[in-house]
Amino acid sequence: MDIIFQDVGFAYSAGTPFESRALYDVSLQIPDGSYTALIGHTGSGKSTVTQHLNALLKPTEGSVTIGDRIITKETSNKNLKFLRKKVGIVFQFPESQLFEETIAKDIAFGPMNFGVSEEEAMNMVRKVLPLVGLDETFMERSPFDLSGGQMRRVAIAGVLAMNPEVLVLDEPTAGLDPAGRREIMNMFYRLHKEENISIVLVTHQMDDVASYADHVIIMEKGTVVKMGLPEEIFLDEQWLQEKQLGLPASLQFMQRFSKKTGIDFGDIRPLGTERLAEVIISKLKEKEEGALDA
Repeated sequence: MDIIFQDVGFAYSAGTPFESRALYDVSLQIPDGSYTALIGHTGSGKSTVTQHLNALLKPTEGSVTIGDRIITKETSNKNLKFLRKKVGIVFQFPESQLFEETIAKDIAFGPMNFGVSEEEAMNMVRKVLPLVGLDETFMERSPFDLSGGQMRRVAIAGVLAMNPEVLVLDEPTAGLDPAGRREIMNMFYRLHKEENISIVLVTHQMDDVASYADHVIIMEKGTVVKMGLPEEIFLDEQWLQEKQLGLPASLQFMQRFSKKTGIDFGDIRPLGTERLAEVIISKLKEKEEGALDA
């Protein structure tokens, strides 16, 4: 399911003395099956965009197409509820939204709210628990007896129980230690690959963008300023530095290595440690062979 923004503008409290413009002339596409990273500084409009992805907000100008549904400011709020199933949003610290007495009831709440029978909802609970690294022994436990990381997995399971086609992740690793971050991000990547779920990752972590995304959208001051493949985005290092967006660790290491050894990497931008190691080994071999020929 593609999501397309066409000339979208949005203002909070539009038409009142308290009107505040948040988006200007936003045109973008989130392709079906993609892993899209949405990046930008605080106040760039990322959060407002994410709330348009399942019609929590409607555009003040322009249109948002979600699958076969076109949303404009004239669109009635009636019958938009089904979009919340198609596009699930995992907000920051989702564990704070847990409220039921058992994990099973918490995960089943969303499907049952959409009219699914209790039996079907519990079947869905059994299906999604393994997807987040938990098993059926957790079903009757209280979510408030879990660790912070486990609580977050339960909250994510609640979104997955809605069987979304698109999963929006708003800084999903906030507050987690490095090991917890890796576990959660690898879990989302498995869901993307094995369950064929499109991912929209809202993040400040350039390493996550480099490691997982295949499509990048950069926002600034309420509009899109750059889109492309990660390799294309990270090629323009000067532009990224001017925007104070930084580089992933692999490219920072490559820069230091190049400065120390004098090896020119050209336009090669190794994203991830494995690719970085391959490139460095290849360049060292080239340098060694050149020295022997001389």
